[in-house]
Amino acid sequence: MIAILRGIRPHEVAAIGQTLYKAGFRVIEVPLNSPQPFESIRILRTALAADCVVGAGTVLSTAQVAEVKNAGGEIIVMPHSDAKVIAAAKQAAMACAPGVATLTEAFAALAAGADVLKMFPAEQLGPNVVKAWRAVLPGEVSLIPVGGVTPANMAPFVAAGASGFGLGSALYKPGLNATLVGQNADEFIAAWRSTQRRS
Repeated sequence: MIAILRGIRPHEVAAIGQTLYKAGFRVIEVPLNSPQPFESIRILRTALAADCVVGAGTVLSTAQVAEVKNAGGEIIVMPHSDAKVIAAAKQAAMACAPGVATLTEAFAALAAGADVLKMFPAEQLGPNVVKAWRAVLPGEVSLIPVGGVTPANMAPFVAAGASGFGLGSALYKPGLNATLVGQNADEFIAAWRSTQRRS
């Protein structure tokens, strides 16, 4: 599961990142439309263990890929599927999760070098689309629904073939302190483990 910290500020990011890590999260992204995102990425990379992947979301350009790399980021998450941005991420030896909403976009992203596919927006696509994509995509491809995911609606996506989730405002939104984020994180981790026991 990917923790999406949209709107996080540098002064709070270390405590919230450590809380998420303690709960079990191992991938954390700071969307680039957050305040001082590159500084937050630097702080997270310093504050968290090496087995936690830190990176950026809402990456729109190749120039931003370079800035994320310079800040210590290791993964590029995108709302779209621009082959140039994917290629820049791969050339920088970074993982890349482009956003896709159709099978055409999905196959094009894989051809460009995508490591996982971010199905966005998940609330619009739904578990039925996950199931349909699973029937034709290579089995090793990870499908990560993002958008509107809550602990209560994860199970149908997993049953349909989702590999994980990107979690935004139901996990963190501006104004939440580390304690509240930790409570949300525990609920998501418990829901995820419940889906793994069923599958």
